[in-house]
Amino acid sequence: MLEHIGLLIVDVQRGFVAPGTSHIPRIVEKVQNDYRHVAASRFLNKVNSPHRCFLGWNRFLPGTNETELAFKPSREAFVFDKPQYSAVSFELLRWVHLNSLSEVHLCGIDTEICVLTSATALFEVSLKPVVLEWACASGGGPDGHAAGLVALRRLIGKDNVWADQSGTSFFDES
Repeated sequence: MLEHIGLLIVDVQRGFVAPGTSHIPRIVEKVQNDYRHVAASRFLNKVNSPHRCFLGWNRFLPGTNETELAFKPSREAFVFDKPQYSAVSFELLRWVHLNSLSEVHLCGIDTEICVLTSATALFEVSLKPVVLEWACASGGGPDGHAAGLVALRRLIGKDNVWADQSGTSFFDES
């Protein structure tokens, strides 16, 4: 395991698991074992959020079953709540700093929304994001996932979107 790389699991929650995303909890539960530093975000749709006010979307209320993680995070995982699309916040950046990370790999749900905004935000604060395409999916189906990947390749670079697991072979160095 490389010490300067962390894994960010984005919004793999019960309420986001649907036919097109049902494989993701199993994948992230396994892939987290390849990383020493793991963080997992949980989306909460709080009162007066833009999701409620502008979109009329009232799901994912704090304390409801749909906000619970749909996988078992590793014992040392840093699990945190977020009220917006991006998982990048002061809280996450503090975790990155405390663990001396310079690269963050991302996986989770939804590729074209929360994974994309999180990867872009990491890029914009000069942290290298790598999106694990094979460990992401979209509630918007294959078209949403594909659209997110097109945008990600343009936003963070095509070499930072890994289509298969071959890019993770360096974890065998330990």
